[in-house]
Amino acid sequence: MVVPPSSVSYAQSLAGAPETRLTALDNGLRVASEETGHATCTVGLWIGAGSRYESEKNNGAGFFLEHMAFKGTKKHPQTALEQEVESMGAHLSAYTSREHTAYYMKTLAKDLPKAVELLSEVVQHCSLNEADVEQQRAVVLRELEEVEGNLQEVCLDLLHATAFQGTPLSYSVLGPSSNARTLSRQDLVEYLGSHYKAPRMVLSAAGGVNHEELVGLAKTHFSGLSFEYEGDAIPVLSPCRFTGSEIRMRDDAMPLAHVAIAVEGARVGSPDIVPLMVANSIIGSYDIKSGGGKNMSSRLAAMAAEENFCESFQAFHSSYSDTGLMGMYFVTDMHHIEDMMHWSQNAWSVMNMCTTVTDSDVARGKKSLKASLVAQLNGTTPICDDIGRHVLNYGRRVPLAEWDARINAVTPKMVRDVCSKYIYDKCPAVAAVGPVEQLPDYNRTRASMYWLRF
Repeated sequence: MVVPPSSVSYAQSLAGAPETRLTALDNGLRVASEETGHATCTVGLWIGAGSRYESEKNNGAGFFLEHMAFKGTKKHPQTALEQEVESMGAHLSAYTSREHTAYYMKTLAKDLPKAVELLSEVVQHCSLNEADVEQQRAVVLRELEEVEGNLQEVCLDLLHATAFQGTPLSYSVLGPSSNARTLSRQDLVEYLGSHYKAPRMVLSAAGGVNHEELVGLAKTHFSGLSFEYEGDAIPVLSPCRFTGSEIRMRDDAMPLAHVAIAVEGARVGSPDIVPLMVANSIIGSYDIKSGGGKNMSSRLAAMAAEENFCESFQAFHSSYSDTGLMGMYFVTDMHHIEDMMHWSQNAWSVMNMCTTVTDSDVARGKKSLKASLVAQLNGTTPICDDIGRHVLNYGRRVPLAEWDARINAVTPKMVRDVCSKYIYDKCPAVAAVGPVEQLPDYNRTRASMYWLRF
């Protein structure tokens, strides 16, 4: 008898989740997959390289290469590559972050062999001819101009720039326009040679895939991928140093201020990650365009709606291999900046992460966090991305059932202790863009971090 989906409990759905299988090739490349039986699949290469691995001179090289990937390969010129992808009804995409780069394709499950072949061409045999480099230079420069209009991204890039100043984690993914104008083909070739190595890659797939078939395809197309570094010059990440500091880009002609405040957070593999995620779920988020208003469960969201303190806010935690950023980002008019700074910091204390968080607060935060983790994996592409990033970060895919158990183990005391460890009497980093004259003096903001527990 087939059990109707509506009768399957949350716990049963976790227990019945497909297994993620992992195999390592002789050259160090890892192959990971989750078979769901769908008629479609997503397959891609996740690479341990991003703006953090760049220097001041070549910052933006990874993002530039992402654009070059679709300009053709030695075997498939651009037109031929586009025709191959179109004939499969597939979607070829890529992204670059501070520590990861990904090239992936969503396609019909029966076209998995062709998808892997094309991905291997894109990553290993990108043409990189001078004419295409110059053409993409103009595209990258236009994108840099467009990103300046995304004030959330500008604000959070500035936050990284001041929080991790003097270290590679301060570099933006896109890099400065000066580098986009001067990066040469040789710079891109050197970046590829330094970072696109088999032990730093994961061939990830989800959907209608067979793991043995995927491993066979990986051996066919990626066995020749190098695992050696010239002169044993293995790139080593420079240690990052968090600096409590502030950066402002004041522009009184802008209608709204964009502000972010953060402290140093937990690294990817830290046991403190889950309590901090629960704390962020308790604080929550708010957008004036969404419903709920003063009836929202998040106290800060209810207050923001009732008092009209802001247009939106969100708590965030960005984790990296050895550090992180835990903070708040909000958008408000110039008259409510001080109010939002005050109540954002109070959300860490009075409301009430470091002091009086209750059983009901934590229960609500846990439910919200679980719902968010499950909702993020809605489809083969986000599952494939989850697999790729997890294998790079943890060496394995952390199953939802394990996340669920770790979330269930969080207690109010754990939230209070962990938040006190990261927040109490710590120097914050602050970034602000727009009409920010009313932003409190940094020393006052810093002093408020001490009084959080009183």
